[in-house]
Amino acid sequence: MWKQIEGSRAVAETVAMCRPQVICAYPITPQTHIVEALGEMVKSGALAGCEFLNVESEFGALSVAIGASAAGARAYTATASQGLLFMAEAVYNAAGLGLPIVMTIGNRAIGAPINIWNDHSDSMSMRDSGWIQLYAETNQEAADLHIQAFRLAEELSCPVMVCMDGFILTHAYDRIDLPLQHQVDAWLPPFEPRQVLDPAAPVSIGAMVGPEAFSEVRYLEHHKQLRALERIPEISAEFYATFGRESGGLLRPYRLDGADTVVVALGSVNGTIQEAVDELRAEGVAIGSISICSFRPFPLEAVSRALSQAKRVVVIEKSLAVGLGGMLATDVQMALSTRRPRVYTVIAGLGGRAITKASLLKLFHQAKADALESVTFLDLNWDIVNRQLKRELATRRSGPAAESILKDLGTLSSKIV
Repeated sequence: MWKQIEGSRAVAETVAMCRPQVICAYPITPQTHIVEALGEMVKSGALAGCEFLNVESEFGALSVAIGASAAGARAYTATASQGLLFMAEAVYNAAGLGLPIVMTIGNRAIGAPINIWNDHSDSMSMRDSGWIQLYAETNQEAADLHIQAFRLAEELSCPVMVCMDGFILTHAYDRIDLPLQHQVDAWLPPFEPRQVLDPAAPVSIGAMVGPEAFSEVRYLEHHKQLRALERIPEISAEFYATFGRESGGLLRPYRLDGADTVVVALGSVNGTIQEAVDELRAEGVAIGSISICSFRPFPLEAVSRALSQAKRVVVIEKSLAVGLGGMLATDVQMALSTRRPRVYTVIAGLGGRAITKASLLKLFHQAKADALESVTFLDLNWDIVNRQLKRELATRRSGPAAESILKDLGTLSSKIV
């Protein structure tokens, strides 16, 4: 159904069609119109079966969403800029607990100095928190990505941020094709939590984990992101088959045939980049571009393939790693590492786990033989990891990963079989 509508309103109406059961709201520019619209729909009865909570802060908003999700409700919230920083502790908690919350980020600069306008500093500050991060190029994609985000979050039991450029998208009026309720209902199944607080089957969500299991819990968080690399393009294709338009995916190439210069960017600036590419192509310049939708997980292999013929890459950044440069550029450089000396990443010492000389000697021998994975987890207990992965395949309600692992190790009294 076509509407001439503000980006924020389009997102709100699409989120409502996903039938959230709890919405936690605290206003901060430029995302305020989203939660205002959702509040109006709950109050009028247009969004039934949903509890809308006004909270005292952004930290409170995500904390309530965490509690609601742990209790088995489909939970949603939105924030921006300093609001995202204020909820930082809860951002990491939501990911570490594996709770499938969906949150819109109306991207806005971080002060000081105070600035309410758009860049990607806010979401970039949380890039390693464990949340999936999807970036919308247009308001149509911003609306569509929320439907896909709920599906992705709930399949993987992992929180998802949908990032849309503040003001440039949130406050812009566009002609948007909004789905019908029955289409969303048919495509997005009712929420079935993987873990839930249930008095009849008590568990600890958020168990204390020491060095004996912290790496394994963290690896399982990492494993979800690897699975997301497979599911994001699949879900995008399934969305296209149902709704008839392309949205999401890992990345979107533009006029790469014969391009020796390729521009890479996130978000709405890609529209302007593509216009510039068209003009230069008309002048005979061999240039193309890539719009990255999935920033976390970052599609290293897909970016590498897309840039395989490029002689030069220009990364347009809307954030600054002070003292270093660009964060997106660092990831792009990693994707191009096969053309330079190989770069290996080794994750070690998480949660206080000892890094022993024996482990390092073995690691260095493997590195010398080029026998390491691009990302290696030192001394990871694969038996424990694989037991939990097998459990998750066997049953939907497999419970909290941390508690299950501790039981496997005999740290807790009861044993999961």
